[in-house]
Amino acid sequence: MSYENVKSGLRSVAFTVTTPFDEEGENVRYDVHKENVRAIEDAGAELFVPCGNTGEYYSLSNAERANVVEATVEAVSESSTVVAGAGGSTKNVQQLLGEYESIGVDAGMIMHPAHTYLHEQGIFQYYDDIVRSTDLPIVLYKRGPELPDDIIMRLGQRENVVGVKYAVNDIEAFSRAVTDTDADLVWLDGIAERFAPTFALEGAEGFTTGIGSFVPKPALELQDALRNERWERARGIRDLLRPYEDLRQETGSENLFGAANNIPAVKYGMELAGLYGGPVREPLVELNDQDKERAEEYYERISLRLETANFSD
Repeated sequence: MSYENVKSGLRSVAFTVTTPFDEEGENVRYDVHKENVRAIEDAGAELFVPCGNTGEYYSLSNAERANVVEATVEAVSESSTVVAGAGGSTKNVQQLLGEYESIGVDAGMIMHPAHTYLHEQGIFQYYDDIVRSTDLPIVLYKRGPELPDDIIMRLGQRENVVGVKYAVNDIEAFSRAVTDTDADLVWLDGIAERFAPTFALEGAEGFTTGIGSFVPKPALELQDALRNERWERARGIRDLLRPYEDLRQETGSENLFGAANNIPAVKYGMELAGLYGGPVREPLVELNDQDKERAEEYYERISLRLETANFSD
């Protein structure tokens, strides 16, 4: 795809797909992954992000990452856009992007820096070296201050930097970044449905979804409502999905770390929807029984509303 075509593809719902493991968590079920991706595309999805955080990127080997991306490309139609995540050292990202390009992805997404020690100039050099080493369209993934907004502005001047997944819950900072960035970038709300209406008002042209893996219709309906400025309808869909999204942000039992429920809640939702979610890999654990009961309650509520196709009340 051309850079402009990728930008067009980004103005949508980005389905951050999970990675299905076998029951022991040892091997990736690539056949199941293709089935899951096709089910989402059949529902109307056109933008897929394999090997993101929802795909448990940091629990995969490089070989598994490349194979997951290849399975995604093989599963979707040519009209869909595939943006594959890559992170780690400069050389590791460059190697993966080279493999992704040969596989036929439409764009690469550089994961948020995971280095222990950072220097701001070194961060710019890290991204700039990666961007300059490939002709692939690049999406920048921001999850915190480790990727400062002024560096995004500088990197945005590179022709192949086409978009930003902004996953920081700070609408003031997002609004300022969009306003101050003198570059033709597509901005995505990277914290999913709960804040999609607010981010849309400040310049986000799409948003990412995790629960769209098992309830794709309301995610797509939400994007349609935002695009057409049907704010009441958008809030209604958002409020329907919010309890499940709130559950994803919780720590789970006997745990101090935030959002540990995020991926296991999505995978359990897939099971509730009749798909294969499978287990998570360490350092994650499965939902506890209480959270599973809540997930079932929230999923049933969404399913009931889906049957009536009424999201606005």
